Amino acid sequence: MFSLAELAVRFGCEVHGDPETRVNAVGTLQTAGEGCITFLANPAYKKHLETTKASAVILASQNIDASPVACLVTNDPYATYAAVATELHPPAALRPGVHPRAVVDPSVKVPASCEIGAGAVLGENVELGERVCVGPNTVIGDDSVLGNDTRLMANVTLYHNVRIGERCLLHSGVVVGADGFGIAQTASGWRKVPQVGGVTIGNDVEIGAASTVDRGAIDDTCIGNGVKLDNLTQVGHNVVVGEHTVMAAQSGIAGSTTVGARCVIGGRAAISGHLTVCDDVYLLGRASVSRSISTPGAYSSVLPVEEAGKWRKLAARFKRLDEMAKKIRDLERNSE
Repeated sequence: MFSLAELAVRFGCEVHGDPETRVNAVGTLQTAGEGCITFLANPAYKKHLETTKASAVILASQNIDASPVACLVTNDPYATYAAVATELHPPAALRPGVHPRAVVDPSVKVPASCEIGAGAVLGENVELGERVCVGPNTVIGDDSVLGNDTRLMANVTLYHNVRIGERCLLHSGVVVGADGFGIAQTASGWRKVPQVGGVTIGNDVEIGAASTVDRGAIDDTCIGNGVKLDNLTQVGHNVVVGEHTVMAAQSGIAGSTTVGARCVIGGRAAISGHLTVCDDVYLLGRASVSRSISTPGAYSSVLPVEEAGKWRKLAARFKRLDEMAKKIRDLERNSE
């Protein structure tokens, strides 16, 4: 349990109200009760502020007067909430040791600070940093490396020659280092192209459940420091993802594409292969990228939802655009 005064000092906030107000959990504006702290970041939820039952609220200065309870005042309420929530709800403590039902190759030196869960399998020459957690039924292939304080949840699969940095978190069902989609067409059909590269993942990376990062065809697939991948994302072979880029669920990057730093890739967005996307690009949900992007900014390629009848009319007009363009060209020529 923390007082608002303690949290304010730790996270650089101002306190409005009783600084000795104590909190021990987080909640929403609508459901938080006594002892909980909540936040207001989206103006759409301001209507719930005046009736909140929380003990305290994290908010920006312009909303102080609307709050019926003590506040932590900050320029970025959501980021501050994330920090406070982490403090109040830290990850479960490690239980160091190797479970009797784990299978660890004799070549592996497991530091005493690590936790290896039941059914986990560690192949030859695996290297583990301090305080690594390998969840139940997780498999780590030969010659793979995990940095300090990295956690693999249950049922994660790392193929051989995967290198993961420090403080990373891989959720259940993640597969890193499977073969990329490398096939060559021959007279008799498709021939598999060996995928001989590895995967290199930086520090402070989080990969959501059931996501996949393919190994490189020749060079490594590379994920930069601070990258966050949502559930059900796909990173193809030889892709490079720049530092602090984030990808929302069901988005994907095809092989040999480079995505810059600090990009935001919306849900179900798709980036074709062999392209370059520069730093600081924002792709709206379901965007389809078929050419390189060299200028930072926001990009979209899908119309917002429309009433079905109106959408059918728009679709019919799209199909006639080429014919209309030809008529316009003809009119322009005739008027010259």
